[in-house]
This record gives sequence, C-alpha cells and structure tokens, in this order.
Amino acid sequence: MKVSIKWLKQLVDYNATPEELADKLTMAGISVEGIEHLGEGLNEKIVVGNVAEVTKHPDADKLSVCQVNVGTEVLQIICGADNVVAGAKVVVALPGSILPGNHKIKKAKLRGVESNGMICSLEELGLNTNLFTKEEQHGILILSDEAKVGAKATDALGINDTVLTLELTPNRADCLSMINVAREVAAVTDGKLTLPEISLAETNEKIDGLANIKIEDPDLCKRYAGRIIKNVKLGPSPLWLQERLRACGVRPINNVVDITNYVMLEMGQPLHAFDYDLLTDKTIIVRKGQKGEKMVTLDGVERELEEDMLLITDPKGPVAIAGVMGGLDTEVTAKTVNILLESAYFVGTSIRKTSRRLGLRSEASQRFEKGINLDGVTKAIDRAAQLLQQLAAGELVKGIIDVYPAPYEPRQIELRLARVNHLLGTSLSMAEVEKIFNRLGFEFASNDSSFMVNVPSYRNDIELEVDLIEEIARLYGYENIETSLPEGKITQGKKKDKQLLEDQTKQLLVGLGFNEVINFSFTSSKVFDKLNLPQDHQDRQVVPLFNPLSEEQSVMRTTLTPGLLEVAAKNINRRTTTMAIFELGKKYLPSNELLPHEPVILAGLLTGKKAKGWGWAEDNLDFFTMKGVLDALFAHVGVGEVKYQVVKDNPVFHPGRTAEIAVNDQVIGIAGELHPQVGENFDLTQRCYVFEIDFDKLSELANDIKRYTPLPKHPATDRDLALLIKEGESAQDIIDVIKEAAGELLVDVTLFDQYKGAQIKEGYKSLAFNLVYQANDRTLTDEEINSLQNQVRQAVTEKLGAELR
Repeated sequence: MKVSIKWLKQLVDYNATPEELADKLTMAGISVEGIEHLGEGLNEKIVVGNVAEVTKHPDADKLSVCQVNVGTEVLQIICGADNVVAGAKVVVALPGSILPGNHKIKKAKLRGVESNGMICSLEELGLNTNLFTKEEQHGILILSDEAKVGAKATDALGINDTVLTLELTPNRADCLSMINVAREVAAVTDGKLTLPEISLAETNEKIDGLANIKIEDPDLCKRYAGRIIKNVKLGPSPLWLQERLRACGVRPINNVVDITNYVMLEMGQPLHAFDYDLLTDKTIIVRKGQKGEKMVTLDGVERELEEDMLLITDPKGPVAIAGVMGGLDTEVTAKTVNILLESAYFVGTSIRKTSRRLGLRSEASQRFEKGINLDGVTKAIDRAAQLLQQLAAGELVKGIIDVYPAPYEPRQIELRLARVNHLLGTSLSMAEVEKIFNRLGFEFASNDSSFMVNVPSYRNDIELEVDLIEEIARLYGYENIETSLPEGKITQGKKKDKQLLEDQTKQLLVGLGFNEVINFSFTSSKVFDKLNLPQDHQDRQVVPLFNPLSEEQSVMRTTLTPGLLEVAAKNINRRTTTMAIFELGKKYLPSNELLPHEPVILAGLLTGKKAKGWGWAEDNLDFFTMKGVLDALFAHVGVGEVKYQVVKDNPVFHPGRTAEIAVNDQVIGIAGELHPQVGENFDLTQRCYVFEIDFDKLSELANDIKRYTPLPKHPATDRDLALLIKEGESAQDIIDVIKEAAGELLVDVTLFDQYKGAQIKEGYKSLAFNLVYQANDRTLTDEEINSLQNQVRQAVTEKLGAELR
C-alpha cells in the first residue's frame, strides 16, 4: 500500500516528518518498507513555460524554434518533438538546472541557432511513464491549462509529495485504505482525525423500477448495492485527483474510472461502474458461472469461465467477473451517459481462486481477498456518487438498491484490566487503557476493572480479548514494556520409553547392516491386488482420503510391506541386488472413533547374497538370516522366549517358509519368504524375505532391566537326541516338550540336523537335537543326566508319537 503524505495530511493533523512517522508506524506494527520523495532531483530551475510561438528551424527539418514564456522572460528553445504547438504549457529546464541522470542544461547552439534550455518529456524528468496517458508519454509533456506559468514543475505535476510504502501483514487489510491509515496515524501521533463529509443532492426520480439486483449465491456475495447516476460527462480528472492516484501508483484514465479508483484507495472498498444503458433489462444477477460461458474482459481478452467462479451478469450473460475485472460489453466509454455504480462484498476465498485461475490480480481483487468492511459498502458508494456529481456533472437518482441478506452484527468483547497487565507484564490503569481506546477511536463502556468494547466493522482482525490486548501493547509501545525473564516450573525434557525403544531398535538394525527407509503413509488400493489378498481380507479395509493427490495415493496404508517391495524393486532395477532395509512407521486402520487406529509397525526386507570373506564363500541370504536378525532384536530389547510358528495360508508369503512370531502365546508379527507370484507382481526377480512386527505390542513386552547372573562354576554336559517324527510336526513343538520334560537342569536345546532319505520311511523326517544340562550348585552325574534323558524320550514318544533313532 502506497500512502501519499499530502493526502494523509488532509485526513489527519499531526506533527512528524515522514521519517519520524515511518518509525512510529513500524513500532506500532504497521511496517513501512520504504520512503520515496517524489520529484527529488527536480530543482527550482525546472519550471512551467508557455509556448508563445513555434517556427521551423532554418537548417533542420525535424527541429523547431520555440519562443517560451517562463514567467520572468521569454526564452528561445530548440525542440525536436512533433507535438510542440503554440499555446501549450510545458515543463522547461532552464540553463543551469540538472535533470535526473546528472544531465546538466546549458545554453547552446543547434545548427547555428541559439537554445536557452530544454522543453522536457516524462522520461527526461525521470518520471514513471506508466502512470501517465499515452498522449502524455509521447513527445514532450503537455501540462493542463491549470498549470501556472513560471511555477515550479514539481508543483504543477503534483509531485511535491512523499510516499510511504507499507508492508502490511495479512491481518491488517483495513490499512489498504487511506482513511484507516489515517486512523492509525492519528492513534500513534495523537493527531486529530478529519474524515471527508458525504452530502448528496438527489433528483426527484426514484431508483425503484429503474434497476433490479438479485443475489443467487449469498454465501459468496454477502451484500450488493447499486446507485444510478445519469447524464455524466466523461473527461479528464482534475489535477488534484490525478496527483493522488499517481502517488498511490494508479494511472488516471477518465473522471468516472478515476473516481472509483480514488474511493477504493480512500475507503478500501472496490467499486465498478457499468454503462447503465447497455445492461439487458437493467438487471444485475450475482451468480456462479455456467458450463461453457465465456466473456471478453476490459483488457480485450476472451476468458473461459468456470462453474465455481462468481460472476456479475444480466439476463443475457456475464458482464463482469466479481471482484476481479469488468466486461467489455458494459464498459464506460466516451459514449456513456448513464451509469450503474456497484459496491459489493464478495467472499475473499472465492475471489482468490478466481483471480489465480485467470491470472488476473488487481488492487480490487487484493482487497476482496483479504477482506473489506461489510458495513461500509453503502458509505463507499455514496462517496463515489458525491464525487461523480462534483467532477462529472452527474445527476444522482434518488435512493439506493441494497441487497443485504444477512446484515452485519457488531462485535462486543469484554476486556479485563487484570488480564491486560498479566499478559503484558505491565501495571496499566483503567485511565491509561481508556486513553488508548480513545486514540484508536473504539467505542466502549467501562466499570472498575473491565471494558466492554464495540469493535469497529472495519477491524476484521479483532475477534478475541487477546486481540484487544495486542492493540493496547502496540499503542502503549512495545519499547515501554519492561523486559523480564519468564517464570514457571521447569521440567526436564526427555523421551518416553517407547521413543527410546524406537531409537534403540533403529540403532541395532543399522548396526546389523540395515538401511532405514521412509515411505508415504498413503498408497493405492491396487497394491492389495498385487499382494494377492482376497477381497474379504482385513488389510483391504482402508481409510480413504477425501482429497487425494492422485489415484496412486488415494488410501492410507494398512501394511508396510508394499512400500518395502517397491523400494527393493527400484534398487534391483539399478543393479543393487543385495540389500537389507527396514521402516518403522504407522499403518492406518478404520475405527469407530473420529480418527483411525494407528498402530506402529516395524517392517524389514532382506534380499541378495551374503558377502564373501576370508575362509567362507558367498552365499544367499535366507530365512534363517532374517531369523537371526530378529532373535538379536528380541534379545536386545529384553523380550522373553520367542516362538516361530509355521504359517501356510498367508497369500503374501511362501507356504512352508513363513512363520508367525509369538511371545507368551501372543502373536506379534510374521516373517517369511515372499510368495513368488507376489514378487513377480512387484517386478522382483529374486527371493525376498520380509517381516512385519507390531511395535506397540513389542514395546509392551520389552524389558530393559538387565539382571546379572554369575558364571556357572560347574561344568555342563550335553547329550544328542535323534527322533523320527511325522512331516507335519514342527521342531518348536518338540523343543517345547523336551523343555517341559527335562525341567530346570536343561539350560539349552538346539536343533542341529534334519535328514530325509532312503533309510527314513515316507512321510517322516529325522530331527537331531543337542541338549545341554548344567546345575549351579554341583556337577551333574551320569545317572542324573541319563534319568533326565529317559524322561525326555518318554515324553516325546507319548505326546508326539516320535520314534528314537
């Protein structure tokens, strides 16, 4: 937002230089990004001249000899511009003056004819040509008849001004108007505010029946007001109005358009003027776009309109894109006589979407996007009507059409003095706070300890008590608030047990040669087909996304395995054929609660070959490699006895090469070789071994208490036991029976051999176990060990039908 100091001083009486004012505003939260002194570099020797006579140069076809009255004398000046004519008022740089760019003007002779100065163009004066008309940009600058001969050019051009550029935060959209900036200046300087008075002289003709306004989408247009002004006379705006527009970075066009822009800058309310006679049935309809609709906007571009865009239409079709740009069909031109003036409140989110899609961003759309004063819609249209009467000879039809479905309800907020001082660390009195509210112009009622504040409609950012406290802080002065150290109970920050277990698990797996991967939590429902899951499988019960980025990321994952398989496939395709990877993350399951159930899962994958080393050959990674990793993990986190139970009916894994992982008869995970068909579905051409563990259950079972056990003083004795057992029996079942039968003296039992061959009958297998016996208080005798072995043999024979070999 650009703020003209000349304009500002007409709204508020204060004593401060532009630099001092910039500091005060910045300290009050309205950051001043820059200060620009317009006309800087144009000294007193650059004045207004009147061209009295123009003759051709005797020796140059493209040059003219001009006699120019500069107030104190008539100077002869050679000029090469083709638009210099007798009677024109121009800017003259007298000899001795210096133009921007350090261009010194001296007396000179051009082709033998003396020239005493320079008649200047916009570029030579160092002015922004974009803020002037095309005629003014061409050749020398022709001033209006209002310019006084001999006056300083800065006065005639209205650039004897200083402009502050405000860098506004999104919550201070109210300061996109000069009046609200003036309110801020009055508050920070304790100056006197003088707002423009609005008085209208309406004709006897009433607006009823002359126009009709309908709002079909009140959610996007909360208010729409219209006035009719007849018999307007289009022409250039007066110099003071052009000066103010240019100072704020707006190019003057004609008096009607300039007035709408001026009121937008002054009051923060965008306006639009329609040619009343070009509106079909003199009816305005505010609605969303319809499929296939197009319109040509004021910039001459045909726009394709979308169905969710808010439009201003007549019964024939669109006449404007609400809050963004008007249409060419109802444009105010030199032929316009009657005007329908629009002032409305459009919801910012709608305008932002439309503006972004069309690539059209303007001063008006910026204000609608950030929020305008709903209660100020009619005040702004009355102000514009007043100026149209004064500057365009308009005749104002009596009355105003104001379609206002849900009128603004003023906000009242209670402010407690104790709360103010508690939050700010101050000791302000009621009188001091009252003075601040008076400076802000807020109406209020008070008692001994609190205020009931009526929030002005133009301050959309004030909603809560703390917002009022912020107003008090910035007006009191942040620099006046004493610094103090924060007080409170200090607690040591540390991780929870589960978080520590996560760290330990990651460190262990990395130490065992794994790499951690992190995959997206959302995936595609197609992965369940690639996993060969039946339609009624529990993993197909997913949590869908309402706004997915793509179809490939439309549901939340219920298993971490697909992500690992995709990572493995990408790496194998890039010739990284050996890998060990893991992921510790959440899966998402539907729940009757508001949010889904989110258990934490530890998943891992191994594939490829073991590295060659001294004394051993390269070998494939297999199930037992993975089992060794899991055993190391369970031992590290202090989980008790772990059992691996064979699973044959899981569609993701290879039948017979998969096991459920159980602790205390509670299944906490699964580990196995990937099913060949699943591997093929994921473009995996080599064997992969995958595990998934419920980390929440693992953390409940983990025990970080390490108990010391003295080294045994007495030797251990071992015995081998070979059994003939049916194919269906698992080694784990046999080990469980052996441990139960042998009792506490059995300290270890290990399966060390499996044999099938000609000596073994069909449907059976031979399993050989090594049993280790040891006592802490004595050396076991052969009789004790033999007795225990006999108990074991008897138990496996009776309970499992095993035969001794």
